[in-house]
Amino acid sequence: MTQKSKDQEKINLRWDQEKMRSTYANVCNVNSTREEVTILFGTNQSWNSGQKELVIDLSDRIILNPYVAKRLSTLLNNVVQQYESRFGELNIEAENK
Repeated sequence: MTQKSKDQEKINLRWDQEKMRSTYANVCNVNSTREEVTILFGTNQSWNSGQKELVIDLSDRIILNPYVAKRLSTLLNNVVQQYESRFGELNIEAENK
């Protein structure tokens, strides 16, 4: 039997939800610099198609380092693939009217 090093010891992961809040978003925008990726989340407040101005109520800004952004991208791609395999392809292209 081999002895495990400290790096190989099992680590328990506990998700602390005490300060978590839930926010709905139907709009997001992403910007980046060399050091960080910033994701803005908000809600479109303009519901009439004839409006000349869209009002987006921004609610959350998440700032990530590039490594976390890449992991998030991988996770989101996997979730979308699983969703589409169960419910069908999501078409996000705007309809031409």
